Amino acid sequence: MWTSGRMSNAKNLFGLGVSLYFWGLMDLTTTVLSGSARPLTEGQEDNLSDKLHQRMKRSWVWNQFFVLEEYTGTDPLYVGKLHSDMDRGDGSIKYILSGEGAGIVFTIDDTTGDIHAIQRLDREERSQYTLRAQALDRRTGRPMEPESEFIIKIQDINDNEPKFLDGPYVASVPEMSPVGTSVIQVTATDADDPTYGNSARVVYSILQGQPYFSVDSRTGLIRTALMNMDREAKEYYEVIIQAKDMGGQLGGLAGTTTVNISLSDVNDNPPRFPQKHYQMSVLESAPISSTVGRVVAKDLDEGINAEMKYSLVDGDGLDVFDINTDPNYQVGIITVRKPLSFESKKSYTLKVEGANPHLEMRFLNLGPFRDTTTVHISVEDVDEPPVFESSIYFVEVPENVEIGTTIQIISAKDPDVTNNSIRYSIDRSSDPGRFFYVDITSGALMTARPLDREDISWHNITVLAMELNNPSQVGSVSVTVKVLDVNDNAPEFARFYEAFVCENAKAGQLIQTVSAIDRDDPQEGQHFYYSLAPEAANNPNFTLRDNQDNTAWILTRRSGFRQNEQSTFYLPILISDNGRPVLSSTGTLTVHVCSCDQEGVVMSCNAEAYVLPVSLSRGALIAILACIFVLLVLVLLILSMRRQRKQPYIIDEEENIHENIVRYDDEGGGEEDTEAFDIAAMWNPREAQLVVKNRQDMLPEIESLSRYVPQACIMDNNVHNYVLAKLYEADMDLWAPPFDSLQTYMFEGNGSVAESLSSLQSVTTDSDQSYDYLTDWGPRFKKLAEMYGATDSSGVLW
Repeated sequence: MWTSGRMSNAKNLFGLGVSLYFWGLMDLTTTVLSGSARPLTEGQEDNLSDKLHQRMKRSWVWNQFFVLEEYTGTDPLYVGKLHSDMDRGDGSIKYILSGEGAGIVFTIDDTTGDIHAIQRLDREERSQYTLRAQALDRRTGRPMEPESEFIIKIQDINDNEPKFLDGPYVASVPEMSPVGTSVIQVTATDADDPTYGNSARVVYSILQGQPYFSVDSRTGLIRTALMNMDREAKEYYEVIIQAKDMGGQLGGLAGTTTVNISLSDVNDNPPRFPQKHYQMSVLESAPISSTVGRVVAKDLDEGINAEMKYSLVDGDGLDVFDINTDPNYQVGIITVRKPLSFESKKSYTLKVEGANPHLEMRFLNLGPFRDTTTVHISVEDVDEPPVFESSIYFVEVPENVEIGTTIQIISAKDPDVTNNSIRYSIDRSSDPGRFFYVDITSGALMTARPLDREDISWHNITVLAMELNNPSQVGSVSVTVKVLDVNDNAPEFARFYEAFVCENAKAGQLIQTVSAIDRDDPQEGQHFYYSLAPEAANNPNFTLRDNQDNTAWILTRRSGFRQNEQSTFYLPILISDNGRPVLSSTGTLTVHVCSCDQEGVVMSCNAEAYVLPVSLSRGALIAILACIFVLLVLVLLILSMRRQRKQPYIIDEEENIHENIVRYDDEGGGEEDTEAFDIAAMWNPREAQLVVKNRQDMLPEIESLSRYVPQACIMDNNVHNYVLAKLYEADMDLWAPPFDSLQTYMFEGNGSVAESLSSLQSVTTDSDQSYDYLTDWGPRFKKLAEMYGATDSSGVLW
């Protein structure tokens, strides 16, 4: 049987030879009283073996081996001794050790059963080892005892300091928190055996961070220890916590960790404007929503506690300006809400409030959490373009209006204090056909060409207004001109009508239905009236029936048409409209006589060829053709002579001398001179009706008529009408020579010594007239006197 025990390093054996367990077998012959054993017979061994295999549990418990860790000696550490009651000390028993660490950490003397540790043991790495021992007969190798299991435990010593495995720590606590507010709990662990002694009993203490924080010595919970800690004064704290084992006694091991504690913000600081008055300026031309300036209220808090909301609470510009809050920078942005006018109001005063939208009730006693400031805004004057009285003009004009008729007065003014003079013009890109003209000073919009609704029914033109002293300032307005319909187009056939009548047609038979179109568009709708032209009112062949639905029927009046007698009839039809005045036109219906079958189907409409009379010879036909040719030549000759008549007369050399124009600086008599340019002599009431391509040699610019006219000198409406009408007539005249341009005389008259210089009536005077009176006009006309005056033989002018 096994005997185990524990000895000290001096190898003192205790309990040696003492049996630690008892067998419950009555016939057991082995005894340990004398310290020796008698061998069993073969029958007894078998009986013993059966008893051992049948036993389910033992009635004893092994004592455990205990070994101190961290042995630092040079010799192997004695652990204990294994001994069998059957061992007589003669070396016949061989002890074998197996299990955890056998042969590596622990060794056994196979003769004596002594166990030693040959490696340094660390309880924190492994606290116990489970081993198995067996006693064998050294000669036969047979087990002398059943294999038994025992445990070697490593006894702890205080060789590990407490450690903060989660450190360093980061924590946060709201500022102004009351004393004792929990911040964070720290935990230190000790690898020593907590069940053996005080090696793993940890006590916490604070080494750095007082008097702001404290720590619970048993739990490691950190709390605030000082009231009214202000984040704005100090935000970050570094706290050092110590954990010491052995219950904090001397000789215990200690470990430390760092806890970084920050104070989180609370809304304990009200906003304040750094200045109580702001001065800003804005141009009166600033667009809507443009920025005027910025104001900012300082708040020592941060995040949501520093959020600001700005508003206008008072002032005379509440409806003119607005304020918005920039969420990124917490500034108030003042913007323009309505158009500004320096001429109307030059300055505004606003009272701006900045307030925290998020408040904490426990800090309301530190408020109020709002502040106000005053903003003075000056409006700066800018040179603005002219402004029209209306944003858009709509004009309705009849299409038969006369050239030069004023259809609308376009009025604009300078909104600035200076109130500069305005000059008007038309944007020619909006009126490429040059149908309109605007007076440069009065803004009177007039027609410059005939309007035709059937060609262009709408005109969208742009009138420009420019400051006289600053041409860069130009305003514009859109003028929509609707051309009203006038009954100026006679109705006409919708298409060319050609009818067919059978030779066997009966009286009253329908041969054609006609309809008409009219380019006009009366408000009450189109209605046409049909009748035969007066010259065909009593036509014996055909008659007309008006259907009163803008169509008419052409019926036969008789029967028995003969193709060889007359193969074609031309029937004039009068078409009238319902306009005011009533307009009519005559259309011709061509009716062919055809041969038809019994069902009325046309078979042939070609008349048989006529046979020339025998009396008409070939020579007569040639004579007739020759006469026709002579007549054509005469007509062409007459036309050529008429064209040459319209060419300007060629002035001979002598007349060319007298007709040269000499320019001089002496002005005429002013506006009193009405004889110099007889406007009645040139007036032609006939208005051109044909639209002809404009002349290529002269492109008149309507604006030039008044470009250089002083503002005080404005022609009245009658003169405008006349000038525009004559200009249009000149444009439409293809035969007008290029030098026959319109000349306007405004400053010569009866007050001038030279009287009128116009040559319009010179054709009625004698070409050999005397120019002796030139010598009486003074030295300014000396050159003219020398050119046209007569001299005597001595060379003296007389």
